[in-house]
Amino acid sequence: MTGGGPVDRLAVTGTPGTGKTTATDLLAAERGIEVVHLNDVIREEGLYVERDEERDSLVADLDAVAEHLGDWSGVVDSHLAHYLDADRVAVLRCRPDVLERRLIERGESEASARENRESEALDVILGEAVDRFGEDQVYEIDTTDRDPERVATELGRVLDGDREPSAGEVDFVEYL
Repeated sequence: MTGGGPVDRLAVTGTPGTGKTTATDLLAAERGIEVVHLNDVIREEGLYVERDEERDSLVADLDAVAEHLGDWSGVVDSHLAHYLDADRVAVLRCRPDVLERRLIERGESEASARENRESEALDVILGEAVDRFGEDQVYEIDTTDRDPERVATELGRVLDGDREPSAGEVDFVEYL
């Protein structure tokens, strides 16, 4: 049994550092489909209500984001993508200690990396996605030991309906 037929709108979400942008870029190149990197759009189009100085991040105006995207199709990637209307949601996951190291290596502060590590261990984004879409529309992909090409392949399977929903299969609570 598979997860249903192909879909028009896939939201790819997950804690920062899980590999969303890399995997969706590979998927776009492989499939010739449009990928919207939502964080770039929010910044470039001014779709935020304030700057969180403590976290050095923008607080998105999700209503303005939805209006800007309109009746979108394709793939949207962001740690906020699960707040959009979508047909399916892929939640990229990464072992918290690996995630923290990735974030520090790309220049995040230790406090930010630690906060994201804890969010990942607590399944924060997964829980939000399941609350909004239900378990039958959420697909977890553990990126810890997968190369980006394999993650892109798994995203393609979600898009095509060739993968079973898998919310709750990844458990990182021991990293708290």
